[in-house]
Amino acid sequence: QVQLVESGGGSVQAGGSLRLSCAASGRAFSNYFMGWFRQAPEKEREFVAACGWGAIVTEYADAVKGRFTISKDNAKNTVTLQMNSVNPEDTAVYYCAASQYSYVRDRRAATAYDYWGQGTQVIVSS
Repeated sequence: QVQLVESGGGSVQAGGSLRLSCAASGRAFSNYFMGWFRQAPEKEREFVAACGWGAIVTEYADAVKGRFTISKDNAKNTVTLQMNSVNPEDTAVYYCAASQYSYVRDRRAATAYDYWGQGTQVIVSS
């Protein structure tokens, strides 16, 4: 059983920064393909960023490219989403996700991931 726990959410002014963390259990964490998704009220879960292969492989949604950075620390079993230059459109519940496989073909699809955290709320005010 893999457990993912997000933290670091909160309220931030537009243009500011926020760092989300995801603590993961599992001895094979270093082999997991990790992703971040977000979901606003009444909307479907949206891909944000993903990484694998020791963070050599990274991918970002166009909406966050250049502003957000995903990183993975295998020694600490954590995945981080650094959010810079945030705007009100970034307001959502952010979820950490993990695939049991080391490579995910369609890493933008929520259905490609096997485990999910409980989510952490991010509110960006203008």
